[in-house]
Amino acid sequence: MRNWFRSRPLRSRLALLTAVAVAVAVAAVSLACWFLTRAQLENELDSSLRNTTLNPASVQTLLGNCRAGTTPPPVGGSYTVQVILDNGFVCTSGEAPIPAGSADLAVARGQLEYVLHTVKDDAGREMRVWTYSDASPAGLRAVSIARPLSEIDNSMSTLGWVLLLVSGIGVVGAGAAGLWVARTGLEPVNRLTEAVEHVAATEDLAVRIPVEGEDEIARLSRSFNAMTAALATSRDRQAQLIADAGHELRTPLTSLRTNVELLARSEETGRAIPPDDRRALMASVKAQMTELAALIGDLQELARPDADRPGPLGVVPLHTTLRTALDRARLRGPELTFVTDLAPWYVRAEAPALERALVNVLDNAVKFSPPRGTVEVTLMRGELTVRDHGPGIPPDELPHVFDRFWRSPSARSLPGSGLGLSIVARTVQQAGGSVSLAPAPGGGTVATLRLPGAPTPPPEL
Repeated sequence: MRNWFRSRPLRSRLALLTAVAVAVAVAAVSLACWFLTRAQLENELDSSLRNTTLNPASVQTLLGNCRAGTTPPPVGGSYTVQVILDNGFVCTSGEAPIPAGSADLAVARGQLEYVLHTVKDDAGREMRVWTYSDASPAGLRAVSIARPLSEIDNSMSTLGWVLLLVSGIGVVGAGAAGLWVARTGLEPVNRLTEAVEHVAATEDLAVRIPVEGEDEIARLSRSFNAMTAALATSRDRQAQLIADAGHELRTPLTSLRTNVELLARSEETGRAIPPDDRRALMASVKAQMTELAALIGDLQELARPDADRPGPLGVVPLHTTLRTALDRARLRGPELTFVTDLAPWYVRAEAPALERALVNVLDNAVKFSPPRGTVEVTLMRGELTVRDHGPGIPPDELPHVFDRFWRSPSARSLPGSGLGLSIVARTVQQAGGSVSLAPAPGGGTVATLRLPGAPTPPPEL
């Protein structure tokens, strides 16, 4: 039964549950109404019997007819009247005699003042009997006045059928109303389901669900729209990354293929390339392979599944890491002069990622510095500035310097993939800091990195 219920559609289950709940409620109310009505009718019948007495003359007439052996005439109208003497003699006026029980005899003998009980007469009818003591000059006696309970039973039977009919109509109406409410209330869910099925079948992430109100369905619709928008953005970024990567890879690969073809043609034809040209050609091949390797490394860094989540964090001495990055930068710009002023500063970050970001910033300064130029590096109270004396960045290009694969038109002839500063921005933000580029006074560019930390290591170190 449980499996069958779970296999039904949600709207059918809601309608069924509504009908069952209404049926239980109606049944409880109907039973309560039926029992209360019966109790009230029985109380009214008892009150009517208690307020009914037989005058002594009628009692004497009834006894006289019984002693004479004649059928007593009705003396109580719709009531059955029975006189009980203390010796057990019973005289009845009515359709059928009523058995005189011990309680009735006790009233006739003066042991009880009255008694109210239910018995069956000789015709099999249930009778409500009121027996009271009626003293006379001839001695003690009791008078029983009875009315059939069929009067109440007939009324209760009619009431039961009416309640059953009303309950049936109520349950059916509740089921229909529940089905209608379920269909109306679940219509947004149906739209959401259709949208999800459409997205699953077509991969069309442009689908949006209309949001109405502020209820749970509206929240669910907003969440679905936000999810599809995020997925669409992610897919677009992925497609853009692939397109940009293909574009960036095409240039070094094309140049590398051209140089390799020249070398291969020289070998095949036996026409030697002049030594100077051959050295220049081999240097170009080496530079293009280096650029290609760097680009692939940057792409792998950006394509990691956890690229947007920081790795294991630890306390890193920023000044020490910066000195290591400076050593690498000096190798790439041996003709440049590096002026440094590094104060101790400890930060909480991912050490390898932070070193890579610092190398990228310094490489950017080396790449744009003029021959025999100067690069000024200052670290003071968590603020790192790297200034070069190159051509600088136009103000209209500053908003794009941290975008992936973006390269200034003036820098497209220089080596690089346009990913370095994007990696720098992501690493610094993961460490809780900020990074910016701005024109330097007197020419050049100054890169500023601000990282939260302290001038002394924490006690655990």
